[in-house]
Amino acid sequence: MSGRGGRRERWTRRATVVGVLVALAGLAAWNLAQGDDARASAPGLGRLWGDGTSDSYAGGRPHPPAGVEAAADPIGEPAPLVSRSDAYRFVQTQPGADAPVAYDPCRPIHVVLNERTAPLGGDLIVQEALAAASRATGLQFVVDGPTDEAPSEAREPYQPERYPGRWAPVLIAWSDPTETPRLAGDVAGLGGSSWLQRDGRAVYVSGSVELDGPDLQVILARPGGRDEVRAVVEHELAHVLGLDHVNDPSQLMNPEGAPGVTSYADGDLTGLSELGQGRCFPDI
Repeated sequence: MSGRGGRRERWTRRATVVGVLVALAGLAAWNLAQGDDARASAPGLGRLWGDGTSDSYAGGRPHPPAGVEAAADPIGEPAPLVSRSDAYRFVQTQPGADAPVAYDPCRPIHVVLNERTAPLGGDLIVQEALAAASRATGLQFVVDGPTDEAPSEAREPYQPERYPGRWAPVLIAWSDPTETPRLAGDVAGLGGSSWLQRDGRAVYVSGSVELDGPDLQVILARPGGRDEVRAVVEHELAHVLGLDHVNDPSQLMNPEGAPGVTSYADGDLTGLSELGQGRCFPDI
């Protein structure tokens, strides 16, 4: 299954205690607050936010040099699928086609971490989530280290003063509702990517994840909470890479978050495998 359009995702969780769902102040069942679609057919660069807005990156605005770290062929490949499923959707597809918009598989995806509100052990949880996404897609992540870059809906995918000579790395920011107002209430995480269109094809060039550190710290302290928090990070990373929500409760990309589903299932893995087999863009 596939879906057109792009949007930045909001995800909320309900805490699990010994397999029993309980209501917790500030947290609720996973759900999605969706906006309008931002179409990949729009010219230039689009941002995938909750309200579905996009921004043209055409004309005289600067770009990094083309082909930075680009190899001639994909630098990884998705893990073999044990079983296939059609329980997946893409955030956006190529103009006039069913193929998904994806990251360039011929170059690494750089990542920086803002750990301002990270719980103890949060760095290891992020590493495990990145490893799971890499196995599923074959895409190769390179963690550059910490950053003081603050998350922002207006984040530019090219920031030559901070990240000279390349597209901005994916930002994973442990934040809170004061810094990121859309994390207020029961929203545990946000995730999305920015895309550039060239010669009728679109490719993701940068993205970000925002995590509500204080709320996730509450979940982390409960039995089984570490798996629950890792599931939040995996879910948001899948949005960054191009997976949308699905109605199937057995999948991690289901917004309601069925009990016991704490890692990618067969539909998630099928979609992620396809997202790892996109086209190379040496001219980007």
